[in-house]
Amino acid sequence: MSLIQTCVSRAFNLFPLYMCRSLGLRFSEENLGDFAMPALHLSLVGLLLWFSVAGLIVLPAEAQTCATRKFSNNKLFQHCSDLPTLSSSLHWTHDADGSLSIAFVAPPAKSDGWISWAINPTGSGMIGAQSLIAFKQTDGSMTVRPYRLNNYQSVEQKNLTLEVSDMSAESSGGQMMIFATFRLPANWTTVNQVWQVGSTVTDGRPIIHDTQAPNLNAKGTLDLVGGQTGTNTGGDSRIRKRNIHGILNAVSWGILFPVGVILARYLRTFESADPAWFYLHAGCQSSAYAIGVAGWATGLQLGSKSKGIQYTTHRNIGIALFSLATVQIFALFLRPKKEHKFRFYWNIYHHGVGYAILILGILNVFKGLDILDPAKKWKSAYIIVIAILGGIALFLELITWAVVLKRKSRKSTTPYNGQQTT
Repeated sequence: MSLIQTCVSRAFNLFPLYMCRSLGLRFSEENLGDFAMPALHLSLVGLLLWFSVAGLIVLPAEAQTCATRKFSNNKLFQHCSDLPTLSSSLHWTHDADGSLSIAFVAPPAKSDGWISWAINPTGSGMIGAQSLIAFKQTDGSMTVRPYRLNNYQSVEQKNLTLEVSDMSAESSGGQMMIFATFRLPANWTTVNQVWQVGSTVTDGRPIIHDTQAPNLNAKGTLDLVGGQTGTNTGGDSRIRKRNIHGILNAVSWGILFPVGVILARYLRTFESADPAWFYLHAGCQSSAYAIGVAGWATGLQLGSKSKGIQYTTHRNIGIALFSLATVQIFALFLRPKKEHKFRFYWNIYHHGVGYAILILGILNVFKGLDILDPAKKWKSAYIIVIAILGGIALFLELITWAVVLKRKSRKSTTPYNGQQTT
């Protein structure tokens, strides 16, 4: 073994000893064997898992070029812009009399889905938008229809308050196109635009789109005269908060809390780890609770600013987690002494609530990952994290039973006077 490997191995073996001494507990290297390796494994895994989830991000969509686009009707436009999300582009010509001719191009979320482009005269988001939605009819032909977006749950097919004409739609190469001419007030030089894609059309009615980062950021401004498009920063802020919410809860309920459960269940089996296991368990769970409360509060804030967007199951599990964890934390102050007659019942309650939090926490992390929809590697990383923790728990379960059975066997063969029976 090289000098570096020797030093690293020595440092790892002494780490649990140093940690316990910092808690005021006295151990020697000779009697550390029952405690060192389980604590070492859990400490290293905790650090590894923290950094695995902390990198949770949503990858940006790839851009495309609009300048080379040619339309089948050979129509030309003065301006074009590659929009920042949903692989879409807008082509337009604005005349001095207020006429605005547009061509909106985007791939639907699925081949039988829909695309939409809208002007919002009253705000910067979806509500109040005057929209044109294009999709394939049952006979395979394309159609485009006007819709008013008055709420987040549904759209209403209705003539727009803005005058619109020459509406048509096409489909080619996996993309759909909307063509139309709007009549705008002559003094309008900038409009708020909203664009979107969806995956499903049922009975000629577009079904609500996804609420992932590209969809929520599909809005901006359109400079009719200067030929420029802009984006609204509100969506970026919301996505940032969603990611913060996800990271906080993945670290707390999805990693720290399971590590704390493992610490309590397995380290207390080793006599030399008492009472260090309790302080490690309490510290880990208290940290998980504090971080989890921060993540829960971030989720409440996101919900209050996302009217009409609801993730009922994820929200309800989050509320249940917060409630159970709060009761669990306060129960620490009501913990009877070991010899108290109610300690048995307190243990049943404490273990039951703890395992319920463990299961719900991991389940809700996966629910959150499905909502955030990050790059596939991050969900895979969390699955690996849980698999590692499960493997460690299984290994320590076997070790624990071996220690317990050996201890019982030793006691059964040793009489009260300390002499072994024959």
